[in-house]
Amino acid sequence: MKHKYLFCTISILTASALALSNILLNFHFNSSAEETSFILTEAETQTVLEENNSAKHLNCGAISKLMSLLIIANDIETGKYSTDDILTASQSVNGTKGSVIWLQPGDKLSVDELLKSVIIGNANDAMTVLAEKSCQSVEKFTEEMNKKAFEIGLRDSAFMSPYGYYSKDEYTTSGDIAIICSELSKFNFLKKYFTTWRDFVKNGKTELVNENTLSRTYKHHIGFKASHSEQSGYCIAEAAINESGEIYVAVVLNAPSENDSFSTAKRLLNKGLTEYKTTVPGFPDEFLVPVKVKNGVENVVEIKLKLHKNVAVKKNISEFTNVSVIPDYISAPVRKGQKIGTVAFYSKNVLIYETDLIAKNDVDSFSLPFIFKKMLLKLL
Repeated sequence: MKHKYLFCTISILTASALALSNILLNFHFNSSAEETSFILTEAETQTVLEENNSAKHLNCGAISKLMSLLIIANDIETGKYSTDDILTASQSVNGTKGSVIWLQPGDKLSVDELLKSVIIGNANDAMTVLAEKSCQSVEKFTEEMNKKAFEIGLRDSAFMSPYGYYSKDEYTTSGDIAIICSELSKFNFLKKYFTTWRDFVKNGKTELVNENTLSRTYKHHIGFKASHSEQSGYCIAEAAINESGEIYVAVVLNAPSENDSFSTAKRLLNKGLTEYKTTVPGFPDEFLVPVKVKNGVENVVEIKLKLHKNVAVKKNISEFTNVSVIPDYISAPVRKGQKIGTVAFYSKNVLIYETDLIAKNDVDSFSLPFIFKKMLLKLL
């Protein structure tokens, strides 16, 4: 009997331990899910279609190279240098950490090969050569990254290097990375690099393999990058295009596994491709009634929309309503481009976007010469 009780006690303890283990395991996965940050946007309008923790400050590892590539792409597009230019590696490539193509000082590669090496192979020594071509030094290039980030509207990112090396001072958000991707999608010449899974450089001696396997397995793929590290978890920035040319961007940061990051990105992009469209809400010109001007040389001023843009909406939405706020009159002087009122576009009860109604032209105030001229004309 003593042995039976002992067996029962051990069984109870074992069951309790397993239950506790399952609770802790579930807590770990739930915590990871809460920490994972993701976002789905439409690239042209940058409309947010789905998100989770998209404003959370996180490290994104090599995904931050996308900010570096935005600087380089802009320099190439504006003619600062071309993909055919041959660049020479400086002493700075010595001791490069992380992924490399084993460049030595004095090695010569075309910008085309260097771009392949960075985008497909994640090569940090190739990034050094491109950064120095753009800004003379890696330090100046990093400054330019942060300057450009602010210019395109990033307010939750700080970059410490062109490479994505871990730094406690470097952070970004999935929302900010989505903006970078939207900007990168405008550079058509980059597509051939982003859509290549495997290639070679240095006369075929160095193989490059893209960590983003969606570049060969996802038929809608047009970019951008996948990475992982101990500090950042599994991350991916991915874009897809539909038959109408609409581009959707999905960014996933700090996923617990590669499968989680890829599957989440594909789910988000498939949602964008199948459920959304872009359209311009109608706004007839007859709604833009001229506004009366008090004490002006003209009695009225014509108005127009400051912004009439594409919006991303559900495919089943066919009608929009709008609400305009326009004053009965405005006092002179009125300046061209001056805000007169506002108009908001709604889909049912959901605000799609809001824009100003502005003056089409100047209207000056009354002046003594003007009054005298008017009186003289009446007398005549």
